[in-house]
Amino acid sequence: MFNKIPPYIRVAIIAVLCITISSGNALAQRIKTPQLKSTQNPDSLIVQLKKRYNEALSVQDREQQGLCLQQMGQICLAQGHYNLALEYFLDADKIFAQLQKPNLFAANLNDLGLFYYYNKQSAMANKYYQQAFKIFEKTDDKLGLAEVLANIGHLYEKQQQYDSAFKYQFRALHHFEQVGDDVGRAKVYENLGSIYEDLAKYDSASYYFKLSLDYYTKSNDLNGSIEVINNQGDILRKTGHYVESIAVSKRAYQMAEQHGYNYQLAATAKDLGKTYALYGQLDSAFHYAELSRKHTLDIYSVDGMKQSSLLQALYDMEKQTNEIEQLQADRKVTQTMIVASLIVVILLVLLFVNFLSRQRLKIKEQQVEAHQRRIESELLESRLANQKLEQEKLREQLELKSKELSTHTLHLIRNNKFLETLRGSLQAMVKDDKRDQKRLMQKLILEINESIAQEQYWKDFMQTFEQVHQTFFDRLKALGKDFTAADLRLIALLKINLNNTDIATIMGISTDSLRVSRHRLRKKLDIPQSDNLATYIQSV
Repeated sequence: MFNKIPPYIRVAIIAVLCITISSGNALAQRIKTPQLKSTQNPDSLIVQLKKRYNEALSVQDREQQGLCLQQMGQICLAQGHYNLALEYFLDADKIFAQLQKPNLFAANLNDLGLFYYYNKQSAMANKYYQQAFKIFEKTDDKLGLAEVLANIGHLYEKQQQYDSAFKYQFRALHHFEQVGDDVGRAKVYENLGSIYEDLAKYDSASYYFKLSLDYYTKSNDLNGSIEVINNQGDILRKTGHYVESIAVSKRAYQMAEQHGYNYQLAATAKDLGKTYALYGQLDSAFHYAELSRKHTLDIYSVDGMKQSSLLQALYDMEKQTNEIEQLQADRKVTQTMIVASLIVVILLVLLFVNFLSRQRLKIKEQQVEAHQRRIESELLESRLANQKLEQEKLREQLELKSKELSTHTLHLIRNNKFLETLRGSLQAMVKDDKRDQKRLMQKLILEINESIAQEQYWKDFMQTFEQVHQTFFDRLKALGKDFTAADLRLIALLKINLNNTDIATIMGISTDSLRVSRHRLRKKLDIPQSDNLATYIQSV
């Protein structure tokens, strides 16, 4: 039919076909992007996930909550609900960060990178990919590393940075091989084939597409197999092998038609239209271009229905959740009121019982206190009587000690006076010329001198003095002065208020020597000349 059309019209038709076919580039780009975890029934799946999420919420299973949110985000992203997808991913991100689950956190970051990739924000996508890569590398998660490296490589491919794309794809392939992931290897080989196809290195592209097809077939991944077969048809078309290209693309089309893959039907029909147009069979080209347009409309129709179903499911689910929450809230309010009423009744009973107990306890305490006060009063009276007896006894002892002190003092005075008189008489006898008598008298004088101030008397005197004046020497020593034994004796005699003559007699010294001793003691105590030494000692 097209052979009868004038050449210029045929050229116009071919141009229209090319425009129609090129309009499907967005679809082709979508098919070649990293695979999402989608489903044929997103509405039913998301309802199941929401149910699991509510169950996890009721048992406070934070990890399960995060996984449900992440999977709901993946479904929303696959269906084009970007706002919902971002909300779910960010909620999951918070949970995984709080739980300190690095691998789950990194996997969610990888999904956020995919989100920004689909929204054509390459810088943000790369940022999240790199964050996920660092975490996977730190935890040595081979599979996680492989997936995120493949995504980074694909991102560089779309930016036409092919060296970086190769680098990351081969690194991803290495990790997929380590964990034995055939689907991952198939996807990387497909990506490598696409890079070589962009670089017009068709032999290398064909080689990697063949490897990819082998692994997709081994893994029973029919969707991936159809895509790679269609890519092989593209290579044949670009290398001028139109007949072989048509045969391969038709094979892909039949497989997609058999299993109802609308995306692959649209893509293979578009490629068949391109090949027939280049081969010069414009009627077939027009036929497949129309098929591509029809399948594309079907895709958008199906997607629209899926999105509508998903939104309706989300709405119904949210409405049901709100109703359940409202019922639960009402039930909680009712239960709270019942519990509160019971608590109030119990509290009133407890308060009444407590009041009675407190009254009984108060009466008992008052009785105990009265009894205790009576006992304390008796004990106080007993103590006062004992103190009075002790004070009387101490007073009697003090009077006795004072008498003893006076007796010791008088004894010392009389003894020393007697010895002084005797010494004077003996000194007069010494003046006699009789030598024998003189020698005996001198010996007697020496013995008398030694006995004038006997230490035993002084010891008895000082002991009695300390018993009468118990803290006197402690207060005296607190002055910080260095007192000699003679100083202490003089101070004790001044304390009992003896005159200078008696003090000189007791100490066995002359009044002049006593005057010198008093002067030294005054100086040691830093007493001014205007103050009386005896008065000062009495005040200590």
